[in-house]
This record gives sequence, C-alpha cells and structure tokens, in this order.
Amino acid sequence: MQTRRGTMATLAGAGALLGTPGRLLGQEPKPANVDLTGGLPIEREFVLAERPSDPEMRDAVNVWIEEANGNFGMRIGVEAVGASWDKQTVWLDLALSDGRVFSYRSEADPIHSPLNAAGDPMVRGAGPARFECVEPFKLWTAAFDGTAGLFSAQQLIDDPDAAATRQHPVSCKVDLMPCVPPWVPGSMLPSAKEAMKGKQGEMISPRYEQLCRAKGTLRVGDGEFTFEGQALRIRRQGIRRLGTFWGHCWQSAVFPSGKAFGFNAFPPRKDGKPSYAEGYVFDSEGKLVPARPVSIPWMHTLVAGDEHVPLVLETLDGRRIAIDGQSYVNVRSRSMIQVPPDFPIVAQSHATYRWGDEEASGMMERSTLPDAMLLTDRSTHHLRQQA
Repeated sequence: MQTRRGTMATLAGAGALLGTPGRLLGQEPKPANVDLTGGLPIEREFVLAERPSDPEMRDAVNVWIEEANGNFGMRIGVEAVGASWDKQTVWLDLALSDGRVFSYRSEADPIHSPLNAAGDPMVRGAGPARFECVEPFKLWTAAFDGTAGLFSAQQLIDDPDAAATRQHPVSCKVDLMPCVPPWVPGSMLPSAKEAMKGKQGEMISPRYEQLCRAKGTLRVGDGEFTFEGQALRIRRQGIRRLGTFWGHCWQSAVFPSGKAFGFNAFPPRKDGKPSYAEGYVFDSEGKLVPARPVSIPWMHTLVAGDEHVPLVLETLDGRRIAIDGQSYVNVRSRSMIQVPPDFPIVAQSHATYRWGDEEASGMMERSTLPDAMLLTDRSTHHLRQQA
C-alpha cells in the first residue's frame, strides 16, 4: 500500500522539522443531524476539580495525533489518580516517520489548576503538558512546552529503559475539533456490554473516545512545523485495574470524507471464555454503527515500522468492511513503573489506513503477553532477559 507521506528535511543539531504543511483530512462542516455529544451530558467533559475520596479513582485526558501525510505521530497525556493526586503522570511521545522518537515521562511536575478562566473544571495539566476543554464536544486544546529525550524506535524495542542520547526543546499547541460522535466501550454490542461488567471492564475502565480533526504547530529544536491531521482523544474517569490484563489491539482513523472506524479487542482467552471485542463504523452522518472485529492484526513481534496491519469489521446487518493498514512508526511503550515480567508488552503505533479509495493517518496500540511473542535476538534481546 502506498502512503501519502510527504518530504521532511532534517537539520543538524536538535532534529528540527521542515516541510510543507500536511493537507487537512476533510474539514467540511458536519451535517446538522450528527450529534457530536453522542447523547452524553456536557458534564462528562469536566475534569475532577478535587482529589477524590477513592484512592483508585483516576481522571485522565490523553490524545493521539497524526499529521495528515504521515510525517509524524504524537501522544500526549496527563493522568491524575486519587492516591497520588499531587503527583500526576505526564507523558509525551513524538514519533517521526524516520524512526526518531522524542519522549518525556514525569510524575513530579507541579499540577495546573483544573479551573479555566470562568471557574469551570475544564483543565487537566501538569508541568509542560496541558489540556483544556474550550467548548464541550466541539473544541479542546492540547499543549506541551518543555524538553524531551531523543531515542529511536529501534532503540526502544531493544531496551525501553534506555537513556536518552540527548534532550531537546519540544513544544506544540493543537486544536482538537471532534468530528465523530464519541464511543463509549460497552455501548455498541450486547456481548461487549456483558464483558464490561467483569474484570475486562475494569481493565478498560469508564471512558469514552472521540475522533477529531487536528490543527496546530509543532516545534522541535529550532525548527517549527505547522500541521493539520487527525486525532483521537480519550477521557477516562473511574477505576482501572490491570492486574490480569493479557493483551489487546486498538485501532481507529477518520477519513477525508468524514467516514471513520474504531475498535478494541482482547485476544482469545486460555479458558475459552469470551473476550471483549467491539467496534464501530461511521459514514459521516448520523450515529456510530456497531461492528465486530473479525480479522485483527495481533502483535507477535516488535518492529520499528512498515508493518502490514489490515483489519476487517462486520456490522450487525452483515456488511464486511475491509480496511488495509501500514504502520509508519512503531514505538514500544515506556513505563515509569516496574511491571511484572509476565505483563503484556505494549507498543504504540501510527499507521496509514486505506478504506476503499480513501487514505488516512490513524492510531494503533497493541499488547501481547511475553510468552506469545515471536522474539528475535536482533530486536528483542531485552525482552528475552525480562521473560
């Protein structure tokens, strides 16, 4: 599959970006009958203004952003948990299509006030990262202004605990404009609703996600890049427990015409009981159409990019929708906490998807238990040591 990746010049020093702005993937006004709240109350967009009484309660905002032509993908997140409310987790991963990764992790940055200028709880931020709900379900902003360590996608595959080679200034400010109704896991399929009642629901936790158009500026080193593209924003507010988590595959994208897809699925269970698997398609009008993922690109090895990741979704009325995919950068997840050796290996990716005659840049996150991975000495020596 050919991608739409544009040309990016690389300058010496801090890895500055130069290039022409990516074209916007469909910024046409949405038809009047598209309810971008999906029926959710406006209050669901608000953040928790005070420390919750339950130490496990968490309030998080995070976003995946892909430049329209596949030049880069980015993840920014801020997560607050009751037990450590004054030490919120901040992360940034800026993955360039040439394999460079600028990454930041912290739990020690001063937290921002959750109140906006009007006194409403619409801000979640700490240190260099900040999210603000400007207008519920219509406009959010995401910003980062700090320094990040320079890695490579292959370096993080070999050793996710590797030290950065250098630190570089990184800043961005992005407008996030919802264009697809939000998806609440467990709301599409009866089987998924049932799965959400047990431990699988605790792993996903109460949340919703929403595809958006993205427009902003990105500065790396002394180079500044104006871009347009797409984003997936996630609002999580609830308790999450990952103790028995055994893997997943999560993909989504919105296309130039406005049609979109998304799904999340857990691998088959060893005990033969049903695994959570749910998705949707959207045709740019009306509501999300429930769909089951029936062909899934499970992760069995770690690569730095250019991986074929096709999928097939089947709607409840029997339509099968095949979407081709090719990743342009895969980044093994870095964690600030020590995870057990048998915890799933997690990789975040950005990919170019093709649906019919349309292409779009989108996200993908997958995880697999270590004993189900096809490990190679060249790319996963560190994984062998852990397993």
